[in-house]
Amino acid sequence: MIAMQYNFTLPADYDMDIVRQRIASKGHMLDNFPGLAFKAYLHASKSSELTASSQNVYAPFYLWNDNDGMNNFLCGDGFKAVSHAFGWPAVKQWSVWHSHVDAQVRGAKFATRQVSTIAPYTALGALREHEIETAKKFSQQDGVLAMLVAFDANEWTMVRFTLWRDVAAAKTAMQFAGSLADVQAYEVGHVSAPGH
Repeated sequence: MIAMQYNFTLPADYDMDIVRQRIASKGHMLDNFPGLAFKAYLHASKSSELTASSQNVYAPFYLWNDNDGMNNFLCGDGFKAVSHAFGWPAVKQWSVWHSHVDAQVRGAKFATRQVSTIAPYTALGALREHEIETAKKFSQQDGVLAMLVAFDANEWTMVRFTLWRDVAAAKTAMQFAGSLADVQAYEVGHVSAPGH
């Protein structure tokens, strides 16, 4: 599996209702996209107390079952349309160590993402084992609708991504992340997933 995200940083005075309306009108178009485990349509606003973001961003996050699905999307009309609307983004990718996706994932209203650096010469096997075990336990907490941990061996980063039923449930993220200082929070406008 592959985790993928791109981020559009928008002007400080950008009307984020444009992003919300775009998600509302186009979000359903990927609901049954082949190879897609889920796509979370994420946004964060400077004016929102929920996300406490330093910038206005539109930052969709994907979990792909395989390369073919991801490549078909990136080479298709969907990515072409979003890049023409918001600009040509860098597309980050992580190899997934563990993922959990609840049957109710489409009900997610909030998301958290933590990206951390993997230090040189880290014992990767031990790190992977620890992260998988921690993620399995964390996935069982009330309100977690999807959770994954993945790594990028090019930039040596690790991502922990969680979709939450609501903001109240997301407060438990502190138990997993240790600190919210390096956690980006997002509102979820829509979740595309197979069979829905």
